[in-house]
Amino acid sequence: MKAIFYINILAFSLIWGCKQEADNDEKESEQAAAISNTKVNLSDESIRNAGITTGLATYETVSEVIRVNGEVDVPPQSLVSISFPLGGYLKSTDLLPGMHVNKGQVIALMEDQSYVQLQQDYLQSLSKLKLLKLDYERQIELREGEASSKKTFETAFAEYEMQKVLVKSLSEKLKILGVEPSALTIEKISRTVSVRSPIDGFVKTVMVNIGKYVNPSDVLFEIVDPRDIHAALTVFEKDYHLLKPGQEVLVRNAGRPEKTYHAEIILISRNIDSTMGATVHCHFEGDHADLLPGMYISATIEPEGQQLPTVPESAVVRHEGKHYVFTKQEKGNFTMAEVTIGEARDGKVPITANYLDWAKQEIVLTGAYALLGKLMNVEEE
Repeated sequence: MKAIFYINILAFSLIWGCKQEADNDEKESEQAAAISNTKVNLSDESIRNAGITTGLATYETVSEVIRVNGEVDVPPQSLVSISFPLGGYLKSTDLLPGMHVNKGQVIALMEDQSYVQLQQDYLQSLSKLKLLKLDYERQIELREGEASSKKTFETAFAEYEMQKVLVKSLSEKLKILGVEPSALTIEKISRTVSVRSPIDGFVKTVMVNIGKYVNPSDVLFEIVDPRDIHAALTVFEKDYHLLKPGQEVLVRNAGRPEKTYHAEIILISRNIDSTMGATVHCHFEGDHADLLPGMYISATIEPEGQQLPTVPESAVVRHEGKHYVFTKQEKGNFTMAEVTIGEARDGKVPITANYLDWAKQEIVLTGAYALLGKLMNVEEE
């Protein structure tokens, strides 16, 4: 019984496999016929009833619109990281992310005993410099009267010059702290120093809290100047060659897609990254105050156009994922020809096909789908 059962299964498998192979062969034959059968014939009356009209494609300047995505970015000169060169304790600040600050505005107070020491060293060095200057001038007079030795004169000159170097270096350190050396006096020595904003802008981040000791390399705040933000867009490799600086870009924010911002390409990166894209930097024109760094944006770029044959959208039919037009032949004959199309605009679509002479070859402008239907009916028969 088992042997009979296995034989029946084997026989059924062989029959089913043959049937599947026959079906596959039949489908492949049908597809081959559909591909090869591209001609259709209509009588003059059928052409009139179907509303078929023919004509030549017209050459027009066509620009291929490039659609890209990106984000609002800040150039390095518009994003400032503020630190304090000598370190110290943060005594006070009232900054919060999003606050506006003006250039030169006090944004924090730093406190440390090293500030007192630096001011003390400067005033003492300045006082000593004045004394050495007087001694040097006295040695000049003595030298002229030959009342002083050459060695004593040279020693006074060297000490005076070294003290000038020390005072100058301490003066520059005070300027780094924001202390004006010429205005510093004994009465104005302070253990606190003000931190001022170097630009007009908005506070992006606050990275410290009151009472924290910060090192010279630590960032206290980040301030953004929103007036110079730009769009950083990613353009794929296939569209890279179409771009150049100066081209206009229309930008939209994902949060407000109805509003359009105008920008201009100012820089195109010279390398393709791992995503097969290149970064394009665009400068905003006009009002863009509501755009913030990090916002997701989409954009369209319209490169310079080229002369391409265009036809009405009604002339192009879609069949099995491809696009076709019907070319006019003799005595009511039409042939379906595959074409590549561009983006439709104002009811017209650019087409390309290297094997057709668009300046001479008439094509079906209206009623193309009627011909496609007729062609499909012929195939079924």
